[in-house]
Amino acid sequence: MSRTKCLIIGIAMTAVTAAILLAMGRIPICECGYVLFWTPADDVAGSSQHIADWYTFSHIIHGFIFYWLLWLLFRRNSVAERALGAILIEAAWEIAENSPWIIDRYREATIAVGYTGDSVLNSVFDIVWMLAGFFFAARMPVWVTILTAIAFELLALWVIRDNLTLNVLMLVYPIEAIKVWQGG
Repeated sequence: MSRTKCLIIGIAMTAVTAAILLAMGRIPICECGYVLFWTPADDVAGSSQHIADWYTFSHIIHGFIFYWLLWLLFRRNSVAERALGAILIEAAWEIAENSPWIIDRYREATIAVGYTGDSVLNSVFDIVWMLAGFFFAARMPVWVTILTAIAFELLALWVIRDNLTLNVLMLVYPIEAIKVWQGG
């Protein structure tokens, strides 16, 4: 499949994801009424509402992981075709993550007591950030990608006391001591 066709399909998949999120009742942009490129750590209400925030690093790491997984499973396919698979996985996660079940799970198992889900804008950019990670992993040596992932995880851990690793752990197997520590 040509890169142009993959690009068109990828844009369509992202647009369908946005439409599904809107149909689920997700807000298009932050309720605050404006759009920021970056949401700082102290703006808890703006987290997951704008273009990027501290959880953006997790989505970039998703791209690293999806690149390696899809490379292992579909080596014969082009990078562009594998990117479509990555978009499908990330889009499915964005839809699941914004379902009432996952939102409630975040509220009960993590420190995200007031979490209301992502804006559609944030979800679309989460897909874009994942693709940035995917193409970074496609171009960089494995060791650079691994070191970058570790740096992102440590930085987010230091700044917001959360990261992809803790996020997954607390969703799957919440540990009270970690929840207390994250709460400061």
